[in-house]
Amino acid sequence: MLQVIDPVASTPQTILAGGWRQMADQLARDVGERVRFHRLAAKKTQAVVAGLAGITADYLYQIERGKKIPTLPVLLTLGRALDLPPAALIDDSSHEVAPPHRRVAGEDLHRAMTLPVPADEEPMPLTDLRTQINEAWQLWQSSPTRYSQVSGLLGQLIVEVERALRADTSADAGIEAYRAAADLYGLTRTVAKRTGRVDLAFLAADRAQRAAEASGDSLRVGAARWNLAHVALAERHHDVAEDIAMSAAHDLREHSGPDAAAVYGSLVLVAGVAAARRRDTWTARDRIRSVTPVAWKTGERNTLWTAFGPTNVAMHAVSIEVEAGETSQACHLAEEIEHERSPSIERRVAFLLEQARSYQQRKDYGSALVLLHSAEREAPEDVAYRPLAHDILRSVVQRANRTTAKEAAHLADRLSVPVS
Repeated sequence: MLQVIDPVASTPQTILAGGWRQMADQLARDVGERVRFHRLAAKKTQAVVAGLAGITADYLYQIERGKKIPTLPVLLTLGRALDLPPAALIDDSSHEVAPPHRRVAGEDLHRAMTLPVPADEEPMPLTDLRTQINEAWQLWQSSPTRYSQVSGLLGQLIVEVERALRADTSADAGIEAYRAAADLYGLTRTVAKRTGRVDLAFLAADRAQRAAEASGDSLRVGAARWNLAHVALAERHHDVAEDIAMSAAHDLREHSGPDAAAVYGSLVLVAGVAAARRRDTWTARDRIRSVTPVAWKTGERNTLWTAFGPTNVAMHAVSIEVEAGETSQACHLAEEIEHERSPSIERRVAFLLEQARSYQQRKDYGSALVLLHSAEREAPEDVAYRPLAHDILRSVVQRANRTTAKEAAHLADRLSVPVS
């Protein structure tokens, strides 16, 4: 139906003026949020900052609430009062950089994945290599400081796996080397993703799939495709992730046993998340329902580190509702879950952050902050590394009441989280 425009009420001048007003209002809100965040992060009161900037506390209050746009001279004095360049209060995009610890971890992993492997040493015995890979996986899924611990181990393990793959060994030893490589590169994929190196995550997932296929191990092929689907999700290729996961799940349908069922279920869960992210919520929910009886049969199982079971299925059901914007339903489902039963600290923290996001969406910033603190107690490095935690912290700092925002700013400062 055609829209009828009143030629008197909607002249070009009034339309243009309305557009400028909207832009000015948005600029005022953006500047106010940044001023408030940096003031709280600096642990300074409005009275102190206003005094340093030579303005009244009431004027600063109106700036922070987006009611007034500061003049250029005021921006300059506010920048000096907060020890910031004035441009940071207008456009902070140039400051969105990875924290140093995350950047260093990514650089170390990049060197391990791309530099030639020294050929002057004998490969590690496969039994020892297998033990060390399993220990690294165990650390990753259980340690509160898993980033620091595992990032330091991966480089040498990658070197040893590549040596094992190139060694002139028997057929059986070759198969074991490929299995070890598939497991290690699966771990490398998730570490690379969490340290912000999706490029390396894709390379690791590709290597894991090739190694799994060379080993002839159908379960490892399924787990490798599960890893590859996660990388596609991280790159926002939701259709691709869904196709990879459902194709791999189909290939496992004829395999019997609880381990095959667990890998199958994990693949369907990833496909469910992919469907939710492309806004097909009903398909996503159907997939969760379809693997619920599978999970009750397998029990809590950690086949090839996929952590499938009733707890993980329930957690994914919450994720689907958060993706769909059904925050009340997400909160209701989350209350019934004993997240401590998951064998993976990654899944436990992810669940806490999903809950925090649902409260953030409901503008219940106090509850969101409580869950961020719970995630920090579970694994402080996860809160420091995960972009979702940064987004929630940023929202709480910028939009919560003064007391909650100040506490969130202290948390961000303690963990060196870039939330400005």
